[in-house]
Amino acid sequence: MFDISTIYKISILTFTLFCSASGSGCPVLECWFVQEKPGHGGGFSVPMSQEKSLMFIRTEAYSEEIMSDLHPPADISPSRVYYVTDPAGTFCSATLNPPKGSVNKPKCEINPFMPHASMVRWASALTDSAQSPVYLQADWFSVAAQGLDDQLTLSNIMRAPSASKEPNVILSVSSKTALVRSRLGEPVLLDCGFWVDQSSPVHGSGFSVEWRYQFRGEGRLVLAYDGKNDRFAETSETGADIDITGLYETGNASLILEESQVRHSGTYICTVYLPHLLAQVAVDLEIVEPPSLSIYPSPLPLLVPGQLLLIQCEASGFAPHTLDLGWEFTGADGKSRSLGQGGVTGHRQASDGTFSQSSRLELDSGKMRLSRGGDITCVAKHGGGTRRATATLSVIGVSAPSIEDSMAMVAVALVLYGMIKFLYWTFSSSDSSDTELENKKEK
Repeated sequence: MFDISTIYKISILTFTLFCSASGSGCPVLECWFVQEKPGHGGGFSVPMSQEKSLMFIRTEAYSEEIMSDLHPPADISPSRVYYVTDPAGTFCSATLNPPKGSVNKPKCEINPFMPHASMVRWASALTDSAQSPVYLQADWFSVAAQGLDDQLTLSNIMRAPSASKEPNVILSVSSKTALVRSRLGEPVLLDCGFWVDQSSPVHGSGFSVEWRYQFRGEGRLVLAYDGKNDRFAETSETGADIDITGLYETGNASLILEESQVRHSGTYICTVYLPHLLAQVAVDLEIVEPPSLSIYPSPLPLLVPGQLLLIQCEASGFAPHTLDLGWEFTGADGKSRSLGQGGVTGHRQASDGTFSQSSRLELDSGKMRLSRGGDITCVAKHGGGTRRATATLSVIGVSAPSIEDSMAMVAVALVLYGMIKFLYWTFSSSDSSDTELENKKEK
């Protein structure tokens, strides 16, 4: 029988060999290779082709022995199988490596990439020379990947020697916050980081960072930094900044918004420029502010049977504009029922971008079975949460008394009966004493 320590050592050795063969836990990514169909000119509607592709990923270079042990699926063309070396392990995220047999898989797309000089002024200094470096004479690819549950957005630029299927990751831009939700007035951090291969000639040649905003066809430059000349580009945006120290030390290019406003909702694109190269990721920001509710008139007046009472619920200061207003009634017995939506008005937008909306409800105690009254509640369902406002309604002059009223009347009757009986006994006793005294005097 094997000794426990021997089995343990064998297990550790097997695990180590497995990790070494699989590239330290890096995934095997299934992607789509997308490119223009050959033989078609440029234009707005260029036909595209897509093929299944596969990326084996390691943090260290491949050897012939390791490559011979890898067996791609038969339904993928050998020309679309890539053996990627990723020194920083940018692809080696758990969100890109789902459990075996998982239905949900990360999204991945590979495109041919053409290095080119940047045209924006804050990155033009990166390509002062009119000549293209010999280093660019290779096969270049861009890879866009999205992890499970949108936990990671990744854009990598890879370089492979011509006609080779062994690319290296040269530039990586990523974000761990593909979607950010924030309340009004709070500071917001939009994550973006980048990494450059230190063995590449483009490393140390300078970089530039750009944050651009887009929403419903409109766009604006939020922030741009020229890392080669250490200066910011002039923009009309206020309250936006990046951590310069973190930018140089760790590649932290995250955008900081000091105070979130409704106008900040939209898509933010983080772009990192290197000489002749660029990669970008998008981050969606949604400002979500629940409504404040008020019921008018306040307090509610007494309602007489047969009388109509018009009440209004005002929802204000919310964003985005999607809102569901309704009414509820809770009687003295504690049971609640819906009174419908009432008459809902259109949206009104304030100067700060927030919205307001109101609902009017006509109360008729006879038709609505309001009995002797209860609590009227306005309910607003919003992406920022459900909000409620309650007002007390009293109905007077109702013919049929409630159980509580009947019990109270019985109690009052008993008290009155007791008081009358007590007074009767008191006066009867006093009259008897006076009569006896007068009879004694007559005698």
